[in-house]
Amino acid sequence: MSWFQRGRPGIEEGEKRSVGEGVFHRCAACGETHLASVLSRELQVCPTCGRHERLSSERWLELLPDPGSFTPFDEHLGPEDPLRFSDGKPYPDRLRAAQRKAGAVEAFTAGTAAIEGAPVVLGVFLFGFLGGSMGSVVGEKITRVFERALSTRTPAVVLSASGGARMQEGIFSLMQMAKTVAARERLRDAGVPFVSVLLDPTTGGVAASYALLGDVNIAEPQALIGFAGPRVIEQTLRQKLPEGFQRSEFLLAHGMIDRIVPRKDLRPTLAKVLRLLVPR
Repeated sequence: MSWFQRGRPGIEEGEKRSVGEGVFHRCAACGETHLASVLSRELQVCPTCGRHERLSSERWLELLPDPGSFTPFDEHLGPEDPLRFSDGKPYPDRLRAAQRKAGAVEAFTAGTAAIEGAPVVLGVFLFGFLGGSMGSVVGEKITRVFERALSTRTPAVVLSASGGARMQEGIFSLMQMAKTVAARERLRDAGVPFVSVLLDPTTGGVAASYALLGDVNIAEPQALIGFAGPRVIEQTLRQKLPEGFQRSEFLLAHGMIDRIVPRKDLRPTLAKVLRLLVPR
């Protein structure tokens, strides 16, 4: 006869969770543990060391635009599989898994909005969708942000967070670098402002194309910004890189960006920049 009996069904395999999962968050930088609710209130910025965790595109669209002002466009555009690519798993399967996980059709969302009353055409990357990689649809949507800004003579604001080009689309992905730069240059020629916000990380083909071509380039603290990653560069050059290489503080010191802005200050900073670029 058993001394103990279950009072309720046990936890099935695969349903087990760590104690505190979803309740606590341990900072990868300083190691301090905080309540997830506290971290959410602080906009995913560690209260101890100031590390900026990644925000979803939904949170950015809650944080930056005036309430109710964001109107999305081009939501119907979705990725395809032009190369019939498979890396052990067919690309369409990876896309469906990413779409389910991220709750989005692609790694970029765009729309019209206002920031403290200033009208903008706003684009935001979703890093959680295949690392924010830029395929043909993402490149098309970024291009349309610039084209809409040009046609309405409204400033463009793009928040970039990307691992670079999407390898599953090969040359179709790499072509987006030239395509987005060409659209951005038409915007420059017309004198319509473009404010580029560089989040962690902004790398690869995104960094090497439009992302560092803003009239004003703003970065979050400690954001990784560059083409190839530091480890790849060290292995290629066989040299030790300087401390903080490719972080936003390093880029600011070397004239590659204009300002580093903590997340809580980004909305008023963007509003001020927009007022300066487009006097009323």
